[in-house]
Amino acid sequence: MKINGTPVTPPTEGLLVLPRSDKEFVFRSKPLPDFDKFNALVPLPEPPGVLTKDGWVPDVKDKNYVQVITNYHLQRNAFLVIHTLEPSNIEWDKVDINNPKTWNGWEKEMRDAGFTQPEVNCIFQFVIETNSLSEEKLRVARESFLRGQVAAQAKSSGPQTEQATTQSGEPVTASA
Repeated sequence: MKINGTPVTPPTEGLLVLPRSDKEFVFRSKPLPDFDKFNALVPLPEPPGVLTKDGWVPDVKDKNYVQVITNYHLQRNAFLVIHTLEPSNIEWDKVDINNPKTWNGWEKEMRDAGFTQPEVNCIFQFVIETNSLSEEKLRVARESFLRGQVAAQAKSSGPQTEQATTQSGEPVTASA
């Protein structure tokens, strides 16, 4: 696919640097294109229900279902974190990128490795920002586009300004 002759390419890699006294920890991120792999590994849980005179009615307030759907969303967020940070080449001790049952342990593993809770929060925010479009990102893109338009106009061989006046002939008379 192309838009105005330009092929659509994936967004660029993000960068987060957490300082330490002797060196920095560099996190790289790549936006997740979709959740297809997650959906294949972790299907959306179905709520239990009851058959009534009006038909089958799901019970989304069932205690077990609430717990299962909460875990599902935690796993989805963990999948987002783990896969967005893949370019960082993190060597997980307990988290297995191919085992959904281990994904929710990403935060604890980071804290156990020595990152503080505010740093873990910053890493999570970095992942969210990588996978989000913010007004700031859109503003920067607009400004870049408009600067490109001005530069292209400056390279044009046509007139850069409008004529102040134009020649005029005799007034046109209407004939009946």
